[in-house]
Amino acid sequence: MKRTLRISLLFFVLPSLLMGQDRRNASSPFGVVASSSPIASDIGAAIMEQGGNAVDAAVATAFAMAVTYPTAGNIGGGGFMLVHPSDGSPPVFIDYREKAPLASTPLMFAEGGSRKNHRYAGVPGTVRGLSLAHELYGNLPWKNVVEPAVRLAKDGFVMHAGLARSISRTVQRSKNAEFKRVYGKAGGGQWQGGDKMVLSDLGATLQRIADHGTAGFYKGETAKLLAAEMKRGGGFITEEDLSRYRARVRVPIHFTYRGFDVYSAPPPSSGGITLAQMLQILENFDLKALGRWSPQAHHLIIEAMRRGYANRAKFLGDSDFVTIPDRLTTKSFAKELAASIDPKKATASDTLGPPITEEEESRETTHFSVIDKTGMGVSNTYTLEAGYGSGVVVKGAGFLLNNEMGDFNPKPGVTNRKGTIGSSANLIKPEKRMLSSMTPTIVGKNGKPYLITGSPGGRTIINTVLCVTINVLDFGMDLRSAIDAPRTDHEWFPERVRFAGARDPAHADLVKALTALGHKVSSGRLGDANSILCTGDTYHGAADSRSGGVAAAKK
Repeated sequence: MKRTLRISLLFFVLPSLLMGQDRRNASSPFGVVASSSPIASDIGAAIMEQGGNAVDAAVATAFAMAVTYPTAGNIGGGGFMLVHPSDGSPPVFIDYREKAPLASTPLMFAEGGSRKNHRYAGVPGTVRGLSLAHELYGNLPWKNVVEPAVRLAKDGFVMHAGLARSISRTVQRSKNAEFKRVYGKAGGGQWQGGDKMVLSDLGATLQRIADHGTAGFYKGETAKLLAAEMKRGGGFITEEDLSRYRARVRVPIHFTYRGFDVYSAPPPSSGGITLAQMLQILENFDLKALGRWSPQAHHLIIEAMRRGYANRAKFLGDSDFVTIPDRLTTKSFAKELAASIDPKKATASDTLGPPITEEEESRETTHFSVIDKTGMGVSNTYTLEAGYGSGVVVKGAGFLLNNEMGDFNPKPGVTNRKGTIGSSANLIKPEKRMLSSMTPTIVGKNGKPYLITGSPGGRTIINTVLCVTINVLDFGMDLRSAIDAPRTDHEWFPERVRFAGARDPAHADLVKALTALGHKVSSGRLGDANSILCTGDTYHGAADSRSGGVAAAKK
């Protein structure tokens, strides 16, 4: 009882007491959580205070974010978790990506249209995935790691100003009556920072999950409510879809870079394979000698991205349905790609093959990183796809549904140069997982986690992870600097370079030099890399300044 009270007080008092403080950084030898939700980060740290390990903290953080970060935190979506055990056993990847419903057809979205509706919802995987992670590695009882989120939803939480503005804007624009009822302010008007939000129906759903595990979501009352919502809105998910869904344990993509072990996301994520190609291309060059902001280093980074994303589009999809060439992650293949780079001019993207259509991935995802006192590390990225997903709240259950079906290729064989990139490997099929760019990554050193990172950002995710990784490993930046540094993004098509520092006078000469090499440079905001760096016996957590998140340490 005392434990419950202590965490409960933390939920409601600590965030308001610390409002206005800079809590982006935290260091501790006992454990750290870095996420985009201050309350969720505090809950994860509190779970470790109660004797939980990194997976317990990750599960609690994820459920808490379903309450406090509704743009992307979820139980109605899906994602990926990478676990680096502390006992010397190999890292494990848990795939809880959403699936296409059984009633799906290859051309069901060929006509396009708004994705903010029931039809675009894939079968949710989050609850199964978090449960599987806990089953494999959790230390505390399941109920203990879900209950904090239950109390947040039932008793309410204090919103910061950014969340209040976001919810108010979305309520105004929403066409979903249940969304307006659940997230609208009683009596009308705008939410303000410091207001308390109570989500009773979501609390009841989370209580069923706490009491009954996955059966509290995929069967019984919650499943019936979800299936009924689908019927009302013309969606495709049925109780059978829910009962058949399973999370998968997969072997992570593993390669070495500059003597470090890198573990990242396998298919149905495109992240790990694309990251492996890009880093191993760059391993053929001395980036450190060139300098982080030199035109030569930037040119090589851009060309590595161009080649990695071209192969992403050509070959990658759900490996349960398509065969992916083994050579894509080999150093020999990367060496061939590196040799094709002209040091004096940009490669024309169409020389690497014609563009192939795929819908643009939404950037409204979220990533968090966790490590505990034993050195167990967790890198977790999960999403509803677009901000607030489909915009559909399940009536009576209180949770948002994803709109992930838009990540499939909707028009086989249609090509263009506007950045809609994909392949036949990512066509819609019943129970298939849609291709993703989520890239939860752990860099290992001497068998232990060294850098834990990942990001939201749609197809920009992989490039954000690349930039943070080379900032640390090649250029020796501290974690705060590595995350705050302006990032670069090139995705093969469209034929452009987005550089977050493009409008900074300090980088004017760099932009001019890249333009002279034939690159089309524009500005843009990229990613949100809540990360952890391990130095000696201390863990340094850094929440990305772009998200307003928090790094919380176990004391």
